[in-house]
Amino acid sequence: MIVRMGWLQKPQDWSLERFREHWRGHHGDLARQLPGLRAYVQNHIVDHVQRGIAFQRGPMTLDGFSQLWFDDLAAMQAAIASPVGPQLVADEQVFIGDLRITAVDSHTVIAPPKQGALKRMSILRRKIGMSPEQFADEWRRVHAPLVRQLPGILGYRQNRILSREWPKGHGVSHEAWPVDGVVELWFADTAALDAAFASPAGQAAMAHANTFIEEITTFLVEPFVVVDREGELR
Repeated sequence: MIVRMGWLQKPQDWSLERFREHWRGHHGDLARQLPGLRAYVQNHIVDHVQRGIAFQRGPMTLDGFSQLWFDDLAAMQAAIASPVGPQLVADEQVFIGDLRITAVDSHTVIAPPKQGALKRMSILRRKIGMSPEQFADEWRRVHAPLVRQLPGILGYRQNRILSREWPKGHGVSHEAWPVDGVVELWFADTAALDAAFASPAGQAAMAHANTFIEEITTFLVEPFVVVDREGELR
């Protein structure tokens, strides 16, 4: 399974309400026609505050993340090359001011709840001088078990970035766009999130984060499920 993740900013002259309505409606209707699309979730950003943690924040400001699940890279490329692909590109030029794309290896540590939970997404940048392989090993092998111990955690997914496009269709290096992963965490509410990271388990997880992460940039999001053919992806 591979996930194509879009990083969206609205046009400067569009209101947030207009952007969200177009993304959910017209664009969502187009995207659901992509062949081979297993699931599609829009994550509308509603909060840019560094909640729950005291950690260096990166400079990115965004209005949303898209997540499109495919069986593999070949299925993803076939969908993009389908007749629906150019229609999506044309529509993106209407309602998106800046669009960056990453392909990610998605790993679910704790299956997320079906609905009704608070979702936080965070951008990770690895420590300067650390290799991608070292970062991936530290994140999956050591850090994941620590995060699993957070009280009140309802879901946890790690998305390791495999490739970067900025703008869409133009591949760039890590040096040009230094991001390494996207975290998805689910809690009952902001109080539960704050309590989790204030707990001994939360402090232990963040102490370890300081050893391999340079920046963590957090957002609260409202997920909007457009396609969920498996009945379990959120």
